[in-house]
Formats: sequence, structure tokens, C-alpha cells
Amino acid sequence: MRIAIAGGTGLLGGKLAHEAERRGHEVRLLSRVTGIDLTAPDGITSAAARIEGCDAVVDVLSVGSRSDAVSVAFFESTTRALLSAEERAGVIHHIALSIVGVDRAPTAYYAGKVAQEHAVQQGAIPWTILRATQFHEFAAQMFTVASRGPIHLAPRMRTQPVAADEVAGRLVDLAEMPACGRVPDLAGPHEESLVDMVRRYARATGHHGWIPAVSLPGSFGRAMRDGRLLPDAGATIGRQSFTEWIASLG
Repeated sequence: MRIAIAGGTGLLGGKLAHEAERRGHEVRLLSRVTGIDLTAPDGITSAAARIEGCDAVVDVLSVGSRSDAVSVAFFESTTRALLSAEERAGVIHHIALSIVGVDRAPTAYYAGKVAQEHAVQQGAIPWTILRATQFHEFAAQMFTVASRGPIHLAPRMRTQPVAADEVAGRLVDLAEMPACGRVPDLAGPHEESLVDMVRRYARATGHHGWIPAVSLPGSFGRAMRDGRLLPDAGATIGRQSFTEWIASLG
């Protein structure tokens, strides 16, 4: 089958494309790198041309902002543009990746993901939505972005991280199936402390400096700490633990 991937040149998109091709599917990538900008005036037209003949479109687009307004504007505009392109191209299945707990903490980046889910559900294309927890690579991301000068910070958070490879595999599974609405959430095998994850990642990559723990302010910071962003009992549980992922870095 033919699968288009919006955001196909990012971390997860690359893994998703690799897994789809490994299974024998034809993959078409939609990203600014490949000349498709869904926020541009001609975004719908160019995307429709790229996905012509595709059986499914998987949306793993992201935006590097924690602003409610920026995140909502991005996900609403790109989702609606993508759905419009799919209507033009005759695509019959839209798969969106969301995040576990978005409706329990609909602020910052999560506000955009809530808006994305609503846009998908209100659209004309049959849809599937998968919510996943943070990837193991989230520790590396936090180590890089959460810093003040030479000091790296570790935000306090309860999380149940999952392997990005397993999320990619599950998304390909869903693309191979008919649209089925909200599917069970996907999470890793163990709850972890993000503070511990960041510190362990730092040590594994050769950083031995002080990494203080910090509590992020506001309602989203509280949600990070109080367990609202953990999966419910009905979630599908992945295989690779964070400990195994850290060991794989060596």
C-alpha cells in the first residue's frame, strides 16, 4: 500500500518511514524538507498532489513552541490543510499521533494537540487517533533545551516513556487497518522520574556536571508532577524500558 507521512523527516517520521518501507509499503514524505509546507498558501494543493493515490496519511507533525496560541494555530491549520488535501486526493484514512493525557492538561503544547484531535474528529476523512507517552528520547530533548547558561536542568515529571520505534511500528499497524477512531493509548513498561531520566542520559553521554531538579510553574507543571499525564489501566504497554534504551546508547 501507499502511505504518506506528514512530518516524515523528523525523529519519529524517519522511524515510521523506515518501518513502513521494511514492510514493503511505498512511502511518500510531506515536510518542508521535501517541499511541502502545510502552512503556506499553496500547501493544500502541493500536499494533494504528493498524496494522490495514497491509501493512508499518518500525521506526526510537530512544532517547537510551548505557547498555547502558537501550538493551537499550528495544529489547527496544518490538520485542516492536510484533511483538505486528503479530500482532494481521495485518501480514505487519516491517522494522527497525539499524547497521553492531553485532555487532562490542555495547556501549552498540549493545547495544540487537543485542537488537532478536535479537527481530526470533525473532519470528513475516516480517522484513527493514537495517544502515546513521551519517547525515551525525551530525556535527551530535556537535557538540551532545559538549561540556564552552562547548567542543565531536570524538570520534575512522572512519565511512562515508550520506545519511539514501537510507536512507529504501531502507527504502521494502524495504517494497514481500516479507520477505527480512538485506539488504546501506548506507553512504556515502567513509570519513571524525568529528573532521573535526564541525569542518567547525561551520565551515559559523558556529562558529569550538576543537574538540579526544577518544578515547572502553572497548571501544566502541576500536571507533570501529579500523575495526570500517566496512562490509564487500558493502555497498551510497550516492551523496551528506559534502562534498556540507555544501555543501547553505548
